[in-house]
Amino acid sequence: MMNISLDKAYNQCEEIIKENSKTFYKAFSMLPSKQRKAVWAVYAFCRQVDDIVDEGCNPGIELQQFESEFARFKNGELLNESAMWVALRNVFEQYEMNVQAFDDMITGQRMDLVKKEYDTLDEVKTYSYHVASTVGLMLLPILAPTTHKELEEEAVALGIAMQLTNILRDVGEDLERGRIYLPKDLMNSYGYTRMLLENRWVTSEFIEMWEHLAKEAEMYYIKGLQSIHKYPVASRLPLTGAAHLYRAILDKIRKENYDVFTEKHFVTSQVKKKIMTSISTG
Repeated sequence: MMNISLDKAYNQCEEIIKENSKTFYKAFSMLPSKQRKAVWAVYAFCRQVDDIVDEGCNPGIELQQFESEFARFKNGELLNESAMWVALRNVFEQYEMNVQAFDDMITGQRMDLVKKEYDTLDEVKTYSYHVASTVGLMLLPILAPTTHKELEEEAVALGIAMQLTNILRDVGEDLERGRIYLPKDLMNSYGYTRMLLENRWVTSEFIEMWEHLAKEAEMYYIKGLQSIHKYPVASRLPLTGAAHLYRAILDKIRKENYDVFTEKHFVTSQVKKKIMTSISTG
């Protein structure tokens, strides 16, 4: 197979994020070119791991193969046939990347192969760290090259906030895949039963439980942005924008009467533009 040029590799990574996450693409497109391309490469890594677990024909084996490829990558092998590995090699050469975060992301995706339900909110937060906070830790050296080690706690918080938002948005979709991320202890404390969930009933109990998790997420958004002044100026607006655009999903669901069973809610382009304008002028 022919080797892929660096420019082509980055372009392919950009197409992956443009296709799969319009929110992140819109927010991080405001970064300077070097950082922007590095974000695309990290996103491509995360997307590939996620797709193996959600859409792979034999995800256990495919994840093992991917982990073996990453081990070769970490050992310095040049995997020149894959756009993602070519771009990511360039990123690792330019930034002080957090290798453990990449390993932890793979561990988190493996959790989805063996664990379909969660007993406690703490378990859900641990899962959220592995599949989402790790992304923040991967991006930190790119977004804050000189202060990234001071910002790890906030990056973890922002990841938990975003993953809790995903969970609250994707209740119905996850149910279709046989997964329940709403913790049993929270369901029990609000009197929302497994039967009600499987029948996709939005009851007052469901709304109260949903709001409990939403307020938890909103608390983590605040914590995640509390040290935004420690980021370089060029990174502040993209990161704040990504957080606010994601947080707006919660308000969109509230406006749609908490119907997270029959459709997946997105923030409209008009609302996104309004949010970004508000942040940039605020």
